[in-house]
Amino acid sequence: MANLQKRDLVSIDDLATAEILELFHHADEFRDNLRNWSQLCGGTIMATLFFEPSTRTRLSFESAMLRLGGGVITAADEKTTSRSKGESLADTVRVVGGSYADILVLRHPEDGAARVAARYARVPVINGGDGAHEHPTQTLCDLYTLWKEKGRLEGLEVVLCGDLRYSRTIHSFCYALARFGANIVTLPYPGFELPDYVLHRLRRDFGVQAAAASVADLPGIAGSHNAAAYLTASKPHQLALFTNLTAHEVNRIDAIYMTRAQRERHSGEETKNYPRLSSHTLRAAAAKDARVMHPLPRVDEIDYDVDDDPRSVYFRQAELGVPMRMALMAFLLGRIQLRSSPPALVSTTLGIQAGAGLRCRNERCITNGEGVRYLTRDFRLRDSESPPILACAYCEREVEARFVGVAGSQQVFRYNAPEARRLRTEERVWFESEAQALAAGFQVAGRGPENAGTV
Repeated sequence: MANLQKRDLVSIDDLATAEILELFHHADEFRDNLRNWSQLCGGTIMATLFFEPSTRTRLSFESAMLRLGGGVITAADEKTTSRSKGESLADTVRVVGGSYADILVLRHPEDGAARVAARYARVPVINGGDGAHEHPTQTLCDLYTLWKEKGRLEGLEVVLCGDLRYSRTIHSFCYALARFGANIVTLPYPGFELPDYVLHRLRRDFGVQAAAASVADLPGIAGSHNAAAYLTASKPHQLALFTNLTAHEVNRIDAIYMTRAQRERHSGEETKNYPRLSSHTLRAAAAKDARVMHPLPRVDEIDYDVDDDPRSVYFRQAELGVPMRMALMAFLLGRIQLRSSPPALVSTTLGIQAGAGLRCRNERCITNGEGVRYLTRDFRLRDSESPPILACAYCEREVEARFVGVAGSQQVFRYNAPEARRLRTEERVWFESEAQALAAGFQVAGRGPENAGTV
């Protein structure tokens, strides 16, 4: 049986904002003397389960644990693990997260895999990147770097550039920046814009408003090929008033966050004329006090001569990953305490039965991959209004549930029908469409089988 008291870090949402700030201060303590903490986690073992390539994330976690006085076991190549034989992730973490290790760090190609690991492992699980979903520890390192460089996060102007569609780092970072009250300027490569589900969540959960942005004085990364957007929760009324009249002028930039093209998640999309940051870019007046950030690895989106510019902090980002991850692991292992309260618990899953009802629309979700063998289709209710919005409990991709079926009678109603409103949660089976309900063997209430398909 799972340890109900354990804390996991699957999403940046698993930490309250105040907890993140406390962890920054602990990371500062660790960084003051990295060699002074070898007794803090003595006797503990961390397992790194990396089913995708990694350099910095895996090595910084292993370095962090060794500096805390713990031990490390690792599976760094999926070809040498039992996954290559068909073993499920659930079975792997149940074995490794037992007598083998006291904490697990997972990297996996399928969205939502880290949530699966957290459900089945008895020990804390840290998401080291799951598909295109999230990379919360990279976000902690990015926030920590920005906080140290600028002394605050609220009100900062942060430019996100490049592949914003497939970068899990960007998705986590967006949510965190919005929570801390920073403003976001998006400069995506055409076709690689922020996904709609990320924008919807920023709007719904953080009150972020969007306006066109003008950042034409950043040669190499801003220009006619980019559709810039300004995302902010700090000035919604002014932006709403002028969105259709003029672009929001961005004349001060605190950070430029570059990303490489995530080719391992692309389907052969063209990336000719991908944004490239050079020393010429940094001559722009708006970038005078900007910090240049990158989660690494770099390919060719930042010129090497930018490395010598004092505004470039991407190697410092990597260095700060060790004390930041030391603080996180010491906390999850119970070796340091935080005064702040944890975030409110997310509502429990709705108990959608396998084989009926909603299916996650994200083809990269683990429920549509290896999880078809053993996972139920679990969804959480995000918004109960019209129509209800449900999110996959694993990858968090959202769907509209326009029809509600009754598990016992196999009848289905529109979500706003009086009969649907009277149903208890445990009786409900949710569907996106009438056709989906009919395919699952349900009948539209008031219609016989002979005309069930008629509107």
